[in-house]
Amino acid sequence: MTDTAAALRDLDAALAAVVDAQLRDGDVGGLGARDLLSVMDAAASIVRRAEALLIEAVGEVDARSDQRDLSVRMTTEVGCRSVKELVQRTTRFSSRRAGEFVTAGRGIRRTTALATGERLPAVFPALREAVIDGAVGVDGVVAVAGPLASLPVGRDAIIAADEELAAAARGDGADGMPPLAADDLRAQSLVWAAYLDQDGPEPRDERAMRKRGLTLGVCRDGLVPVRGALLPETAGQLQRIFDSVNNPKLEGPAGPRFTEHNGDADPDARCDTRTRPQKQHDALATALTVAAASGQLPTIGGAAPTLVVSAREADVANGVGTAHVQGIDEPVSIAVARQIACTGGVQRVRLGANGRIIAITVNDWVFTHVQRRAIVLRDGECVIPGCHVPAAWCEIHHVIEAARGGPTHTDNGVLLCWFHHRTIDTGGWKVRMKNGVPEILGPVWWDPGQRWRPATKSPVRRRDLVEAAHPG
Repeated sequence: MTDTAAALRDLDAALAAVVDAQLRDGDVGGLGARDLLSVMDAAASIVRRAEALLIEAVGEVDARSDQRDLSVRMTTEVGCRSVKELVQRTTRFSSRRAGEFVTAGRGIRRTTALATGERLPAVFPALREAVIDGAVGVDGVVAVAGPLASLPVGRDAIIAADEELAAAARGDGADGMPPLAADDLRAQSLVWAAYLDQDGPEPRDERAMRKRGLTLGVCRDGLVPVRGALLPETAGQLQRIFDSVNNPKLEGPAGPRFTEHNGDADPDARCDTRTRPQKQHDALATALTVAAASGQLPTIGGAAPTLVVSAREADVANGVGTAHVQGIDEPVSIAVARQIACTGGVQRVRLGANGRIIAITVNDWVFTHVQRRAIVLRDGECVIPGCHVPAAWCEIHHVIEAARGGPTHTDNGVLLCWFHHRTIDTGGWKVRMKNGVPEILGPVWWDPGQRWRPATKSPVRRRDLVEAAHPG
C-alpha cells in the first residue's frame, strides 16, 4: 500500500469512529441550529477534498486507458469495457456519477507532453486549484466543464472564464457574492459560453442538430427523470399531440363543466384534477402506446417493440406485491401489470424448484381489429364523461378482467384513454356492462345522485337517443 493510500485509510478509520459515535450513540436531532450547520459544513468540506483525490485518480486512469493499443489500456488490464465501468466497479457509484468524475478528471488533470515530458497545465487551471483547496467538488467542476470544455474558442478566452468562475466558486468574485453552489456555477458558465461563442462556426440549424438529445435518468421513487433538448419542429409536433389528447372541456350530470375556475368556484366541481404537466405526461404515454401498436416501428428481435411487464401469477390474482418493467430497475405496482395484461397477451412461464422452465402457455387477450371497430362504433371515444380522447388513441378495457375469467368480447370491452385505464381502480369512476352497453358511475363529488348512466358518446347512439326522445 502506498503512503497516500495508507494515509487515506487512517483518515477513513478516524472518520468512521466519528460517524459511529454520532449515529449509533449520539443524537443529531439534539444539536442546535448552529452546531447542525457546522456539522454539515465540515462534512461537505471532507467530501470535496476526498473528491479532489478521486478526480485526479480517475483522470489518470482515463489517460492510461486512452491508448491506441488495446492490450496496454488500463481498462483492458482489469477487464472493464470503459473507464466509466472501471470507476463504477471500484467506487460503487452510479453510472451517471461515475461519468461525472470522468468529465471532471479531463477538465482539471494536468497532462504530460509526449515529446518533451513537460507537465502541461490543466484545461481549467484555476478551477484545479479551487478543487485542491476544497472550494469546489466534482459537481462544480462538471458545471464549468460541461458548457465550456468543447467551445471552439481560443485558449485565452477559456482561461479568462476559468479564472472568474473559480473566483466565484471561492466567493472571491468581483460581485462580492458568497461561494457559489454548483447550480449557480453552471448558470454563470452558460453565460460565459454564450458570451464567448455568440455565433459559433456552425449555422444555427447545424448546431441545434448536433446538440439535440433525450435521455432517461435512473428510476427513483417510482419516477424516471427525462432530460434533453428538442428541435423546434419536434417540440411543435409534441405540443400538437398534447393539444389533441388534452381537452379542457368536461361534462357532468348537469351539463358541461370546465377545468378552469375562478376563485369563488368550488374546486371539487372539477372533473379532471390533473395538472397541465400531468396531462402532458399522460398524452405522451398515449402517443407512445399508439406508436408501439401501429406496426410501423422497426422490430426488436423480430417482434414489435412490446412493453414487457413480469409478475408472479399469485400476486396478480391477489392484487398485492410488485411487478417489473423490462429495462427499468425499480419495481412497479401490480396495478401496472394488470393494466398491461388487460390490453395485451399474457405468457405464463412455469418454473421448477431449481429455476428450470417447465412449461410456457400464452393467452391472447387482445381484441381483434373487427371487435375494435365495433366497440369504436358503439363508444365513440373514451367512455368517461368529460374525456374526449378519440377512439384511435384509446385502449380497450376488459370490464371483467380476463385474468378473472372475463371474455375478450364486445360485451366486455370499453374504450378508455391511457389515464382513465391506468386509474380505473383508484380514480373514483366505475364501469359496468348492461345488456352489452357500458354504463358509468361517477364519483360522489361529480354525481351526488350516484346513478349508473349509459355511455352515449357514439354519434350514431346519440342520434338514436335524440330521435327516440323526439319522434316524428
